[in-house]
Amino acid sequence: QAFHAVPSGIANGVPLDDVAAVIAFAYFGIKILSEAFEADDGKSAMDEEFEEAEETVEEFNTNSTAWAQIASIFALVFAAEFGDRSFLATIALSAAQNPFSVAAGGVAAHAIATGIAVVGGAYISKYVSEKVIGYIGGTLFLVFAVTTAFGLF
Repeated sequence: QAFHAVPSGIANGVPLDDVAAVIAFAYFGIKILSEAFEADDGKSAMDEEFEEAEETVEEFNTNSTAWAQIASIFALVFAAEFGDRSFLATIALSAAQNPFSVAAGGVAAHAIATGIAVVGGAYISKYVSEKVIGYIGGTLFLVFAVTTAFGLF
C-alpha cells in the first residue's frame, strides 16, 4: 500500500507495487537457485544448522535455568517475527477489527501454519533432498515473477 502513496506524476502510471513484487520474486528465485546449485550433496545447510542448534542447546543446558532458556528462545522468535509481513497485516487488521478477535485468530493461524510447516517439512525431507527443494522453490519464485510481470502489461 505504500506504493499507492507515490504521486502519479513520479510513477508515470507504472504500478510500483507490482514492479517491486516482480523484483522481489526474481531476486529470491535466483538466490535460492544459486544456493541449490552451490550446495554439495554431502552435508546440507540444514545439517549445519542442526549442529549449531545442538551446540547452543548444550550451552543453555549447562549455563542457565529453564526460565532463562525460555526467555532466550522467546526473544529469538520474537525478534525473527517482529516486522514481517504477517506482523504488519495483524497491525492493519487490529486497526479495523476487534483486537481480541485478531489476536485469537492470529495465534491460531500461526500455530496451524507452523504445524503444517513442521509436519510437511519432516515428511518431505524423508523423500526429497534439500537441493531438490531448493530447485523447486527457486523455480516457483521465478514463475511467480514471470506471471506477475505479464500481469503488468
